[in-house]
Amino acid sequence: MVYKFRVILDAEEDIFRDIAILEDDTLEDLHNAIFNAFGFDGMEVASFYTCDETWNQEDEIPLFDTGDVPGEQKIMSDYALSDLLDKENTKIIYVYDFINMWTFLVELAAVEEQSATAIYPETLFSHGEMPDEAIEKNFEADMHDDIYGEFEDDLDEDDLDMFEGDDSFEDFGFEENWN
Repeated sequence: MVYKFRVILDAEEDIFRDIAILEDDTLEDLHNAIFNAFGFDGMEVASFYTCDETWNQEDEIPLFDTGDVPGEQKIMSDYALSDLLDKENTKIIYVYDFINMWTFLVELAAVEEQSATAIYPETLFSHGEMPDEAIEKNFEADMHDDIYGEFEDDLDEDDLDMFEGDDSFEDFGFEENWN
């Protein structure tokens, strides 16, 4: 069987590629098809992420083993596409180049019979030009203000005074050099 994916760049403009690839090919093969379809050189690190139906990121599947114990972590080449994706599980996230964070939403659009004349993987359709730079991701601490701001408002000077000038840890039930 052939999996047909729509790979959409997370950008303001509509930029996507439709890719056909064999269901027994690996996530590494899909990685290669994506960076070729979008014109990258393939010299950067990348990962796929499983996700739920609303694109909430879940588990990482890296290109290379980055675990503490070699061989313990499963990588892209360990997963056939059919291991993760099917008619019920159609979405996965792809991130290329962790400096620029090119982020793609990858969705399985169709499962069809293999054509005897086609060579897979194949870019079936290309729409939109790649921008010079990836869209800037906002990792600002706005959330910090929402989470911690409410606690800072509850503190008064007496609460903060107990931590100033006293290096004695005896009041807390352990010695200064406890380890």
